[in-house]
Amino acid sequence: MQNNKLKLLPMNKVLTVLFFILCGVTASAQQDAQFSQYMFNGIYVNPAYAGYKEQWNIHAFYRNQWTSLPGAPKTFSVAAEGTANNDRVGLGVQFMNDKLGASNTTSGYLTYAYRIPMNEDGSSRLAIGISGGFLQQRLDVSLLTTSSSTIDPALVNGENNRTVPDARLGIFYNRERFFAGISASNLLAQSFQKSQAMKEYLPLKTHLYFTLGGLVPLSEELLLKPSILIKEDLAGPTSVDLNAFVLISQKLWLGASYRSTYLKKSNLEANLKKPSALVFMAEVFVNDKLRLGYAYDMTMNGTVATNYPTHELSIGYFFKRRNARMMSPRYF
Repeated sequence: MQNNKLKLLPMNKVLTVLFFILCGVTASAQQDAQFSQYMFNGIYVNPAYAGYKEQWNIHAFYRNQWTSLPGAPKTFSVAAEGTANNDRVGLGVQFMNDKLGASNTTSGYLTYAYRIPMNEDGSSRLAIGISGGFLQQRLDVSLLTTSSSTIDPALVNGENNRTVPDARLGIFYNRERFFAGISASNLLAQSFQKSQAMKEYLPLKTHLYFTLGGLVPLSEELLLKPSILIKEDLAGPTSVDLNAFVLISQKLWLGASYRSTYLKKSNLEANLKKPSALVFMAEVFVNDKLRLGYAYDMTMNGTVATNYPTHELSIGYFFKRRNARMMSPRYF
């Protein structure tokens, strides 16, 4: 008869090797598509998150950034993820479209995560995840306007529609009241971007993400969830999100985020304005299957963007399974 006990595995060597793989990637400047409600489903920043909730679910985001500002970003994403093989494997699929001015980027990924139990009941796990897929960039030159009558020949004559393969890699560790993760995106796309026009105007650069957070019970009906996200491309500004949420009666999340940047790098101009934003969010569980969310972003860097608010909507649906092993609610 097969032994069903979960084995405890020493992971120091594995963690060390994977950390240097992720941190050793060459990277520089362009920001990935941004969401404010990523902390309610971490697969958007880390493929190793797939399967964390231990039940299949589908969720979608729509973000209208700087509403009414011509050419401002509009982003839509839908993803599904869950577990297989007695919760030892996390699986996921994700599609995204990000439109910014004359550029339009569509991507799709399949995700696999191996989830290693770190204690006897499986409430603490280390997951190693990888995503593979495609990224399509399109540049509509007809939508571009310039201060002169001429447009860069690299845009007019270059390749303005390109589909390239891509991959993501991540590590995610969680206990009942703590989580931490590190991940990297755009690992392959940059190498396959051959068009000079695309390289110059729509560069694809690798990004690193560091996440850390926990859960602090304040009372029987009130839980505090602080977290931090650091997004680094090793060339452009470093982005830092500080988040704090409270969960009321297991039904309503209320909270805020402060997003700022670190600009003191030798390759950045000294007179750059420091971008920052304040985000207010609410997530409500309509029932045990349906979740609705809303975020309102206020830009605070003194540019024209301060006059245009950002709205973000999210929806999630959970497929409850029979005999699900849920040792504790999944708060992260």
